Amino acid sequence: MYNNDVNITPRIVKNGLWGICALIVLIAALAFILPWYNVWSQEMEGKAEFAKAEQNRKIKIEEARANLEAEKLNAQAEIERAKGAAEAIRIENGSITPTYIQYLWVRQQADLNNKTVIYVPTETNLPILESTRVLTNAIQ
Repeated sequence: MYNNDVNITPRIVKNGLWGICALIVLIAALAFILPWYNVWSQEMEGKAEFAKAEQNRKIKIEEARANLEAEKLNAQAEIERAKGAAEAIRIENGSITPTYIQYLWVRQQADLNNKTVIYVPTETNLPILESTRVLTNAIQ
């Protein structure tokens, strides 16, 4: 009934047994090597994260130093501005005239944008813009 045309020679059996033994040795070796590899790879990941955290810490320290230096420079600039203002007040003391006050007022207007309405008083204390309205109301 069965056809036994397959020739199993001792050499095939011997090679098969060697193959099975090699497979068992490979599986056993992997059983010992894989846990060590996992530990090693986790150690490397930990070292990488530690290095990244250390770099981030150094960056924050440098940013704080830069902020400190910027604040020192801002404070020095404010001190110099105050010294200049104090010197200007000392120089102007006793020499402030209405003309000089007008000059300061005009110089201050350079900071304003074009949308600002400025009322300039005249001798009658009416703003120039309002004085024409009085004339138009009188005509009507």
